[in-house]
Amino acid sequence: MNGLSAALDPAASSPPYDQIRSRVVSMVKGRQLTPGDRMPTVRQLANDLGLAVNTVARAYRELEQAGVIETRGRAGTFVAGDGVEREAKAAAAAYVARVRALGLDRDDALALVDRLLSS
Repeated sequence: MNGLSAALDPAASSPPYDQIRSRVVSMVKGRQLTPGDRMPTVRQLANDLGLAVNTVARAYRELEQAGVIETRGRAGTFVAGDGVEREAKAAAAAYVARVRALGLDRDDALALVDRLLSS
């Protein structure tokens, strides 16, 4: 997380929590952070940056609300992506539910998807 540890610019007009939020979003878009990457704990990042825990917690809350990161209880906080993967999973789940309701088997359902993606 070296990129996050250097995330603050004291001369910037935006507050520290917003700089952290923006940096994480930028790192996700630039593929420096990828879905499944573990984020530092709030306390660890606050300590690394010399900030109050509440400042980092606010950045994490905003990132979680935006779907960029997700907290998995005691397992920690992880990069969820920029929303594309999450939306694709939701669409796939809806497709699976629908083809099951129609009585299609797995091979037929996958063949349909393969043909559509190939066209």
